[in-house]
Amino acid sequence: SRVVRRKWATVLIRGETGTGKELIARSIHYNTCQSNEPFVEINCSALTESLLESELFGHEKGAFTDAKTSKIGLFELAQNGTLFLDEIGDISLKVQIKLLKALEEKTIRRVGGTRDIKINTRIITATNRDLQAAIKKGEFRNDLYYRLNVLTINVPPLRNRGEDVLLIATHFLNEFAAEYECPLEGFEPLAEELLKRYQ
Repeated sequence: SRVVRRKWATVLIRGETGTGKELIARSIHYNTCQSNEPFVEINCSALTESLLESELFGHEKGAFTDAKTSKIGLFELAQNGTLFLDEIGDISLKVQIKLLKALEEKTIRRVGGTRDIKINTRIITATNRDLQAAIKKGEFRNDLYYRLNVLTINVPPLRNRGEDVLLIATHFLNEFAAEYECPLEGFEPLAEELLKRYQ
């Protein structure tokens, strides 16, 4: 509820891979934003430094060899909504500097551009890395960490969440039963116990 009440506060979601960090980000967005306000997401570990920079901030025509036209970045696409940056711990120091500037000044500049663009975007980030350890190694900026770590949600792994695993398993069971038109009604007690014990 503290997160929902503070619509524009930056949120950092921590947890192991597969704990549902993206679902939590979407839940925050849809409980704080109007239905017509965009939810835009990107996995930061899936792109090279230059491609991630272009995706986030956009670029102007001619900014680099393949830039045949101008392109709007994800910050602009998420205007008045939410930008979800998954695996934030994997971004390069160069992109970290640009992200910090965007958070501090509420403006961005496209790659190859000269004009500052005002942004009004909520930032939600997620990571499975220990960012404080990354700071000590010089891999993550301390000042950016404190900008991102305004509100923190620590997501425990499913193995520590008791009945949650059964709720999720039942959700997928119902989804696939409908998709394949197969009348499945639930799990045998032994299957439930195995799911709850699985690490």
